[in-house]
Amino acid sequence: MKIDVLTLFPEMFVALDSSLIGKAKAKGLFQMNCHNIRDYSLDKHKSCDDTPFGGGAGMVMTPQPIHDCILAVDPERKAKRIYMSPRGKRLDQQLVKQLAQEENLLFLCGHYEGVDQRVLDLDIDMELSIGDYVLSGGELPAMVVIDSILRYVPNVLGNKQSTEEESFSSNLLEYPHYTRPQEFLGLTVPEVLVSGNHAKIEAWRKQQSLEITKKNRPDLLEE
Repeated sequence: MKIDVLTLFPEMFVALDSSLIGKAKAKGLFQMNCHNIRDYSLDKHKSCDDTPFGGGAGMVMTPQPIHDCILAVDPERKAKRIYMSPRGKRLDQQLVKQLAQEENLLFLCGHYEGVDQRVLDLDIDMELSIGDYVLSGGELPAMVVIDSILRYVPNVLGNKQSTEEESFSSNLLEYPHYTRPQEFLGLTVPEVLVSGNHAKIEAWRKQQSLEITKKNRPDLLEE
């Protein structure tokens, strides 16, 4: 998988050089490149924003630097081009799995009040949101999406089963996990988990998933 990120703040993405994702990148399991939109500005001051037509608060990112950056990065339009936006389609695990099948992904990270609509009309395939709230820019949402997608890239996770048993994999939230020691500050591991009876363990985990989903996300049970 090849991932390109267009942003005014490429230094933010150093966070993805850590943990499992960083190790997978170092092994060459995927490619990710960050491109500074400001480098493509034709303005002598390299500015990338201006006041909105029609008035209103804030600034809007201008189309020229974004458009030229996209053309330079993806000239043959091979990538699935995604603009991170609170008005976009909301991310869920099913969509994560679909995006994980793409060979090339391009993420546009907006800032200020957003980007000029014309560049979205010309260059973007989909708008994507990570939830019903607003952040100061698209960088953090893009990192969330990239992290969730890369977990499905072969060999990024040490155990393929990890993505099959976690929350949302069966429209249920995940069951509780325990590890050593068996007793901690007076709290003990449920007896069934140390029983060695795999059928009873599976039944217990399923019941726990149902109860946790009913308590925290009853809408998933309705679905």
